[in-house]
Amino acid sequence: MKLTTNDAVAARIKKLLKERGITLYRLEQKSGVYHGVMDRIMKGINHTIELSTTFKLARGFNMGICEFLNDDVFRSEDLEID
Repeated sequence: MKLTTNDAVAARIKKLLKERGITLYRLEQKSGVYHGVMDRIMKGINHTIELSTTFKLARGFNMGICEFLNDDVFRSEDLEID
């Protein structure tokens, strides 16, 4: 099954939320990503995600973009990048 970049980001968010014990609402507050945007990401409505949104998410987790993207989900052969 092919993963969209949005699916990969959503999976990474879920993993980090669980690891860090924070809620999606708290991440929205810390990152500045609007609820509507976060809802579309988490529901997989989008197929792509803006780089600026990914930067905001990383900052919301108090990490750099490289650390956020340093996960097996982004190295998957099933990740669609077109």
